[in-house]
Amino acid sequence: MTTVIVIAERDEKGEIVQSTRQAVTAASNLPDAQISVVITGDAPGSATSLPVGRVVTIAPIESTDNGIYDQATADLAALVSADSPDVVMFSKSDFGSVVGARLAFRIGAAFAPDCVEISGDASAAGTIGVTRPVYGGSALAEFEIASSPAIVTLRAGAFEPNTDTGAPVVESFDTDGLERKPVEVSESVAESREGVRLEDADFVVSGGRGLGGPEPFSVLADLAEVLGGAVGASRAACDAGWIDHSHQVGLTGKSVSPDVYIAVGISGASQHMAGCSSSRAIVAINKDGDSNIFKEARFGVVGDWEKVLPSFLATVRELKA
Repeated sequence: MTTVIVIAERDEKGEIVQSTRQAVTAASNLPDAQISVVITGDAPGSATSLPVGRVVTIAPIESTDNGIYDQATADLAALVSADSPDVVMFSKSDFGSVVGARLAFRIGAAFAPDCVEISGDASAAGTIGVTRPVYGGSALAEFEIASSPAIVTLRAGAFEPNTDTGAPVVESFDTDGLERKPVEVSESVAESREGVRLEDADFVVSGGRGLGGPEPFSVLADLAEVLGGAVGASRAACDAGWIDHSHQVGLTGKSVSPDVYIAVGISGASQHMAGCSSSRAIVAINKDGDSNIFKEARFGVVGDWEKVLPSFLATVRELKA
């Protein structure tokens, strides 16, 4: 038997996100998996109908948390210590990356980020195997974790979302009296986001240095809106201040796995490709025909984005009408 705790996340409406269902799929693939889902705050219907053994609620994330997730980390540390699971799974999101790493440090566990495969039988072999990108996404490496629990974050889109339903037992984990180790935040900047989360989008339209400034991102936003997707960006565009860093895709940004990734004015450096290489199809628009992005793209257009993108947008609108 392999005991697994999946840490759920919510969208703006309070329901669980697709990456949580993907984590349930990953957990279900482990031999004789006994799965619990943990969620902050009251459990929504999308959580209480998951095909798992139980759903455990912990204290909600306060609006004053500032992205440090002190209480969630403390609560999860207590829950993991009480349950002694073999694996704890997070999505590779801002929440998962922060809390997963802090939890691993707090309880002295092994931490494997950005995994695209997970296997093994903790009860029989005593190890959990994970596969994750290395060298900027140019290779995949396999690791064995012999200690328990193994704490992992899973790359969005690496697993299909589990659409089965169930009737799990719903429990509340009492966290009263737990010792807190607060982190003092001297300054915080609120992230504003509208529409689909970048990590959950089926279509991502990303812009890079080749756009030449911040104004073209409004055109990318129009295309993303028509497609029902989200806007991404290269690190160069974010560092230039053209768009917020919350849109950054790449090794030091977010990893996305959409059905279609449209790269506009992006050269295709390995650091950027590490964040989008698992996309089902990459469409590249760049006036430099020698750009590395064309080696990775399924479809490519060599040309000025200012001439290509308006026609592309008009055609998509016509097809969607």
